[in-house]
Amino acid sequence: MRNKVTKAILPVAGLGTRFLPATKSIPKEIMSLVDRPLIQYAIDEAREAGIKEFIFVTSRGKGALEDYFDAAPILETSLRKQNKKEMLQALKRTTMESGEIAYIRQREPLGLGHAVWCARRLMRNNEPFAVILPDDVISADTPCLKQMIDAYQEIGGNMVATMEVPASEAGSYGLLDVRGEIGKLMSVKGMVEKPAPGQEPSNMAVIGRYILTPNILKNLGQKMIGSGGEIQLTDAIAHEIEVSDNVYGYRFDGRRFDCGSKAGFLKATVAFGLAREDLRDEFGAFLRDLVASGGAAE
Repeated sequence: MRNKVTKAILPVAGLGTRFLPATKSIPKEIMSLVDRPLIQYAIDEAREAGIKEFIFVTSRGKGALEDYFDAAPILETSLRKQNKKEMLQALKRTTMESGEIAYIRQREPLGLGHAVWCARRLMRNNEPFAVILPDDVISADTPCLKQMIDAYQEIGGNMVATMEVPASEAGSYGLLDVRGEIGKLMSVKGMVEKPAPGQEPSNMAVIGRYILTPNILKNLGQKMIGSGGEIQLTDAIAHEIEVSDNVYGYRFDGRRFDCGSKAGFLKATVAFGLAREDLRDEFGAFLRDLVASGGAAE
């Protein structure tokens, strides 16, 4: 019987410079798609996958993110007096119980791998853990992380979410060198972070969902400098391929939105807005009229 995956690390220390000036005063992770912040999509997905403990790797200026998960007694009282039950239920999903969430500071921006390593003291020696990147919002009937955890219970090892990307975009991702495929699982013989043009082993990109073993934290502890002069999580996983050969890619069902870019964030906003029954008709009609008229805000 494998140990269950019940902890997740969420690296949220980035400055969000692509979204300035909005992110001058608010963390990017609480920017909203329709009416739900990016971080809430990640938390909801994790909870549905059975995650019970959340470790946020933050940095200076993320106080609003911490406040978001705290209780709001004045607001709750007001909603109760107005008998706004649906709003109260939505508010309840944003509240974390005491001990359910922990915050760790990444004092220097040394890369994703370093951010994950910062959480090492909150992990036990034999427990697997998930890593979720809130910038990657994945719409799926079965949450992406749930799909992966189900597969992990069958095969173990280390697992990364993967999807095909256009050849023109491949150099912007960590890419898998695939040995073979069985169903949605891929046996991985190598990983390369943002390879130079012509050096791509495939166009199977690593997407921001991971299930990892404690050995990855040991590898990160070597603090090897990789692509972009940072400590890369991809490099630590690639090292595990060399010594243990237990890394798998999982081709998930669902649609991924890159909300780390402005264009991706806008696409996600439109897609999730049209998915809402209370918004679909009015919003869809507006978009059709906008396209037909060629109009845009000035």
